Amino acid sequence: MNLQEALLDALGNIAAHKLRSVLTMLGIVFGVGAVIAMLSIGAGAERQALETIARLGLKNVVVRDKELKEDELREVRAKSLGVSMRDAEAIAEAVPGIELVAPKIEIEPYKILAAGGSVEARVYGVADRHAELVGLQVIEGRFLDARDVREHAQVAVIGDAVRRALFGFGDALGEHLKVNDVWLEVIGVLAPAGGEIDSFQGVQIGSPSSAVYLPYTTAQRKFDQDPLAAPLSEIVVRLADAERVQPTAEVIDALLERLHAGADDYQLVVPEALLAESRRTQRMFNLVMGCIAGISLLVGGIGIMNIMLAMVLERTREIGVRRAVGARRKDILYQFIVESFTLSALGGVLGVLMGLAIARGVAASAGWPTLVTLWSILLATGVALLVGLSSGLYPALRAARLDPIESLRYE
Repeated sequence: MNLQEALLDALGNIAAHKLRSVLTMLGIVFGVGAVIAMLSIGAGAERQALETIARLGLKNVVVRDKELKEDELREVRAKSLGVSMRDAEAIAEAVPGIELVAPKIEIEPYKILAAGGSVEARVYGVADRHAELVGLQVIEGRFLDARDVREHAQVAVIGDAVRRALFGFGDALGEHLKVNDVWLEVIGVLAPAGGEIDSFQGVQIGSPSSAVYLPYTTAQRKFDQDPLAAPLSEIVVRLADAERVQPTAEVIDALLERLHAGADDYQLVVPEALLAESRRTQRMFNLVMGCIAGISLLVGGIGIMNIMLAMVLERTREIGVRRAVGARRKDILYQFIVESFTLSALGGVLGVLMGLAIARGVAASAGWPTLVTLWSILLATGVALLVGLSSGLYPALRAARLDPIESLRYE
C-alpha cells in the first residue's frame, strides 16, 4: 500500500464517519487554536512593550517627582525642594558615563484653545533634545531648538491628535493655540503613531499624539506652579553605554539621596528593568497558557487513541481479509498510522483557522495588540501532528499484530 492509497482510504473512512471524526478532532482543534491565539497575544504584547519602552529609551534613566499627599508634601518640603535643576546639574557633573541630561516639566492645562476648537491634552515643557531622547518624529516643521530654550520662546510642537482636534487636517504650522492664558505658535507636528498607551507597568508615559511640547524655560517663566510642587516633573538621563544602565542608576540614586537629605520625594524609572519585568510576566503568561493548550492537545490525543482502538475492533474482520489476500503487517500498520495522521492534520488546519479567528476577534473587540507569526503556526501544527502520530501508534501496532485467522472468525 502506497501513501496515496493509504491517504484516500483514510479520507474515505473519515468521510464515512463524519460526526465521530469531528468529535475526535475537537481536542486537536481547540489545542492548536489556543496555542496560536496565546502566542499571537503574547507576541503582540511584547511588541507593544518594546515600542512603549522605546519611548522611555533603553539607554535612559528617568528621575521623576514622586506623587505625595498634601500633608506628606509639606513635611518633605522642609527637607527638599523636590526634583530640580540642581539635581540635573549635579548628575551631569558628578556621574560618569552620562551623555545627556534633559529636564521636563508637566503643566496642568485647564484649557487648550485654537480657532478650530478646543482639546484635552498633556502639556510638557522640555529640552531641545527631548525628541532625540524619547524617539519623537516630526513630520511637519521642526522640533524645539537651543535658541527656543535660551530665549523662552512661545512656540509649541503638537501631537497628531491635537492637530486634528484644533486645526483639522489643514496646515497647522504658523497657527496659534492658547494653553491656559499663554499663546503659543505651532512650529512642528509629530508623526501619528498607532497603538499608543499612556502608562506601562504602573509608570506614566504619556501619548505623544495627545501632547503639546514647549521649551521648559517658557514653562518656568509663563506658567504658574503649585508652591509645593517640585520645580521639575522629571529628568531624563541618557547614558553613553547601555550595559551600564543599572549600575549608573544606583549611583544616581545615591547622589539624589544625599541632595534631597533623605527625603522620599523622587523615584527612579529604569526602562531596561521595566522591559525585563514585562518579559518575565509574558513568559509566565505563555507558560500558563501553554499548559492549558497542552492539556487540550493531550485530551485530543487520547481521543484519537480511543477512536483508533475502537476502529481496530470494528474493522477486525477487514484486517483479517486484507491479511488473507496478502497484506503485510507493515501495510496494516501504515494504514492506521496514516489515518491517525490525517485526523490530526485536519484538526491542525481547523485549529489554525480557529486561532487566527480568535486573534483577530481579540484585537477587534478587546483592543489588545496581536501578532500572528509563522513560527507559531508551524509550532502548533507540528505539535498536533506529533500528538496524532504518537496517539495512533499503539492502535496501529495492535492492528498489525492481529492474527489473520482469528480476525476472520471475529464477529
